[in-house]
Amino acid sequence: MSFDLTDGIALSDEQREFVTLARDFARNEIRPRSRAIDEADTEAPMDLWAKAAEIGLAAYMLPAEYGGGGVTDLVTQCLVQEELCHGDIGIANFLTSSSFFADPILSLGSEEQKRRWVTPLTGSAPPVTSVAVTEPGVGSDAAALQTRAVRDGDHYVLNGSKTWISNAPLSQYFVVFATVDPALRSRGVTAFVVERDREGLTVGAPMRKYGQRGTLNAEVFLEDVRVPAENRLGEEGKGFYGLMHTFDASRILIGAAATGLARAVLEDAVRYAKERVQFGKPIIEHQAVAFRLADMAAKTDISHLVTMRAARLYDAGEPVTAASAIAKLTASENATWVADAGLMTHGGWGYSREFLIEKWLRDAKLEELEEGTSDIQRLIISRAVAGR
Repeated sequence: MSFDLTDGIALSDEQREFVTLARDFARNEIRPRSRAIDEADTEAPMDLWAKAAEIGLAAYMLPAEYGGGGVTDLVTQCLVQEELCHGDIGIANFLTSSSFFADPILSLGSEEQKRRWVTPLTGSAPPVTSVAVTEPGVGSDAAALQTRAVRDGDHYVLNGSKTWISNAPLSQYFVVFATVDPALRSRGVTAFVVERDREGLTVGAPMRKYGQRGTLNAEVFLEDVRVPAENRLGEEGKGFYGLMHTFDASRILIGAAATGLARAVLEDAVRYAKERVQFGKPIIEHQAVAFRLADMAAKTDISHLVTMRAARLYDAGEPVTAASAIAKLTASENATWVADAGLMTHGGWGYSREFLIEKWLRDAKLEELEEGTSDIQRLIISRAVAGR
């Protein structure tokens, strides 16, 4: 069986080029740094950020008219993300995080705003950026945001706090989602680009995390932060639309990321099972191990298939909220299952940091939690099934 899930898929020359570029970068640059970055705990691989920018991997998904690679179809983005996350999911998510910041700007912003904030992301030394949604008391229910944005002449004054914000310790720019009126719920949510050096914006220390340590997270505090009205993305109350559009795409990309991790685990488990001898023969010849590997392979393939289906629907302009939830739910939970099974295949050795398998299991769990937990994805899917 081939571990290359693009086998049998008709890829264009451009798609093949980007997949090969990502695969080589993951193998030669990302994987060799995986354990060291994990052990460092709260140190981002800025040298890899620079290398990815140099060869175009940090901005391949941004529109060509703003200097990006022009790979705006989600199918290709998923193929590339899967390859990068096959190297290391935490590092890969950091290296491609510019797209998460750019998406609400591209969805809601004016032409001037797009050129002002998206174009710098495509240069040889792009700024690190963040999207600030989650709050201490508000996780998946983004319509319940409490961070306030109050109009004051030609400015808005922002007050509130955000938590678990990816890249925050390093970011120069934030897309901050706030509300002009909490009573309006989703109809009050508004997006702003906020520069890090704005007075009143402070960032907490990097959080010490269970896994995916290649991406740093921290709290962001906003105390009477004055933001020019020209930094508002779209009209007041339109931010929720931009956020949901971002989540539809990013949840599918999470499916691709989780699939890449599952592939790494599967390949490693098969290699180990061929080499490890127990009771006079390689453990891959023991039925229990062979069947476990079969389940791992099936779940990895399923994750790839549901993710690519959602990506194709997205690219076709079809309603995709339920399909993106299915992709994220399936691939994230499968990745955790596959990683746990991979550790069991290694036996007691898998529990040692001598092997990457224990790290992959820690890394996988985050995919079930970020951008809406598995329970939230089930709620989205159940409403779609019920026709609501």
